[in-house]
Amino acid sequence: MKKTDIFFPCSDMAAGNEFLAQLAGEKHVGNVFMLVGSDFPSCHQAPDGCRFLIVDDLMSSATMCAIAHATTSDYALLVLRETRLTLGQHAVDRLLCAAEATDAEMVYSDYYKICNHELQRNPVIDYFAGSLRDDFDFGGAVLVSAAGLHAYADSQPSASRYAGFYDLRLSLSRRGQLFHLNEFLYTIEEYDLRESGVKQFDYVDARNRNVQIEMELAVSRHLSEIGATVSAVNRQNVDFNACHFDVEASVVIPVYNRERTICDAVDSALSQKTTFRYNVIVVDNHSTDNTTSLLRKYSDSRLVHIIPQRNDLGIGGCWNVAVDDDRCGRFAVQLDSDDLYSSADTLQHIVDEFYKQQAAMIVGSYRMCDFDLNTLPPGIIDHREWTDDNGANNALRINGLGAPRAFYTPLLREIHFPNTSYGEDYALGLAFSRKYRIGRIYDELYLCRRWGGNSDAALSVEKVNANNLYKDRLRTMELAARIKMNKRK
Repeated sequence: MKKTDIFFPCSDMAAGNEFLAQLAGEKHVGNVFMLVGSDFPSCHQAPDGCRFLIVDDLMSSATMCAIAHATTSDYALLVLRETRLTLGQHAVDRLLCAAEATDAEMVYSDYYKICNHELQRNPVIDYFAGSLRDDFDFGGAVLVSAAGLHAYADSQPSASRYAGFYDLRLSLSRRGQLFHLNEFLYTIEEYDLRESGVKQFDYVDARNRNVQIEMELAVSRHLSEIGATVSAVNRQNVDFNACHFDVEASVVIPVYNRERTICDAVDSALSQKTTFRYNVIVVDNHSTDNTTSLLRKYSDSRLVHIIPQRNDLGIGGCWNVAVDDDRCGRFAVQLDSDDLYSSADTLQHIVDEFYKQQAAMIVGSYRMCDFDLNTLPPGIIDHREWTDDNGANNALRINGLGAPRAFYTPLLREIHFPNTSYGEDYALGLAFSRKYRIGRIYDELYLCRRWGGNSDAALSVEKVNANNLYKDRLRTMELAARIKMNKRK
């Protein structure tokens, strides 16, 4: 069996020596390096069988290149988190065995994590061509081929403080397979104990803007290398007068068992002040609580209450019911059943921007708040990572496009939503952005209320994985479609 060098971050010698002790007796370990900062106390000497490698930020391109230049074995095992990591029985051998058997450029595995002194299983997911999220969970340690590391360093990557590892793994994916070994090979101590509904917005936090810029540069380079870049100059035009509509816009609200919030949403929609005719289409997906009876109490002729004939619909399927209905307007505008528009001018603002920006789809900005409309971190989410020139490409890296979302109905009737209850809007955003302009509104239009009844407030790791896997598959499909489109040009 081939050997691997080991690289692990160390800010404390006691913890470093503890990790080194785990490697004693490992037959297939080559050189071992402690990754230390330039401010690491000079009084410390590297333990026997180990060397110091002075680096800057753990995830920087300079660190990845330094690791590449230091690697002399066939592989390098990179510990990616500055936390206590305990290797499982023969973990190094298992990673090496998988790498040799598959010729993978990277091998990563499932792991255990300790949260509040409790041992929990943390499975991860397989890697696809479309697994372009910069927050993809590889766990706390990965085995990387030395050849892939050297090729990355030789490519003279852009200087990056945050996106070095992201750029490296994209480079590795262009060379070959990133292999998921679904065995629990190590344990880490988890310090970030926030719920899934909080973590999911880290990537749009304004404090992380510099991180986003670097990640965008990395994914743009990758898309260019594989021929999947979408050019803004090739967008197709939209003819808003191609079809007749009785109303200019429809607010679409899919709902199931939201007796606590549905009236708030409907009232918010019906209170819009516009210069055009609009209606509100509520697709009531066979609610079993008081939602249906509450909706039937409305006497406003603008409210269209639909109970689908089908019993197999997700949120996307309910959207299709609304959009395919003859009463749907020229523009279909989203409002979730537990959210609100920020003002009575939201709908007018959205429709005006369709014409102003000549866009096939409009995405607004929203504010996170609790049920009583008190602002929650990170506050306003405006997706500044979306730019007119490169947003269609950057969309393959991020996990969402913003809200409220609005669509030109004739195109939506051609493409349709996937019949799912997660990622259905993201799928449409990717498909629209491949050919058409997506307009952006950076003003706050929407109040996204977080409460215990939200479907994504606190998800298990299995549910998070299932959601991420689905979106990675959506990206994989979109990536293939873009490559084929570019080849036809």
